[in-house]
Amino acid sequence: MNAHIESIHRILEDKCFSRFQFESYEEAYREVSKFMKFYNERPMHSSILDLSPQEYYTKQQV
Repeated sequence: MNAHIESIHRILEDKCFSRFQFESYEEAYREVSKFMKFYNERPMHSSILDLSPQEYYTKQQV
């Protein structure tokens, strides 16, 4: 489980945190929330059949 946590931290650092200099907690929260929504809904994950994580999760629940 640590590998998954470290992986998402690395992705957040590379794709979100390094692009912005946050002036407040609210600004950081807003940008991280937008990034997480983008990350979870955009189909860009070849390891899960080019589905978005949300689509993959939904398929697994059936």
